[in-house]
Amino acid sequence: MAEFPSKVSTRTSSPAQGAGASVSALRPDLGFVRSRLGALMLLQLVLGLLVWALIADTPYHLYPAYGWVMFVAVFLWLVTIVPFIFYLFQLHMKLYMVPWPLVLMIFNISATVLYITAFIACSAAVDLTSLRGTRPYNQRAAASVLVTSRRPQLDRRRCLL
Repeated sequence: MAEFPSKVSTRTSSPAQGAGASVSALRPDLGFVRSRLGALMLLQLVLGLLVWALIADTPYHLYPAYGWVMFVAVFLWLVTIVPFIFYLFQLHMKLYMVPWPLVLMIFNISATVLYITAFIACSAAVDLTSLRGTRPYNQRAAASVLVTSRRPQLDRRRCLL
């Protein structure tokens, strides 16, 4: 067995000032809000809230199609808040092992599919559940238009065929 050395030199040091406090205050990155991604995510939040408000103001619980639209609007609005906050407070840099562009791409593709199904359900149910020219008809028709405008990368002409 190897012998332990008789002379061992040890050195102690103190951490640099400020380095001991690893928890820093979360500061919002306002440059992110001015970026293209930040502006689009903010627009997505605003339009999602508008769809949510338009459907919630009608008796959506009477018609299953509007229940689906309400679920999609609320669920995706809440899920959109998470990456927005992560990017706003630069938390995505602390979780560097997560492939954020891939996560955002998968989320946006999934959201697009869900919004298309919500658009089809809402558009198919507008004429069946409302009288043309009444307030609920106008709100539901506006919600179906907003559902498709949430995803600008889709061609609306294809969805209307």
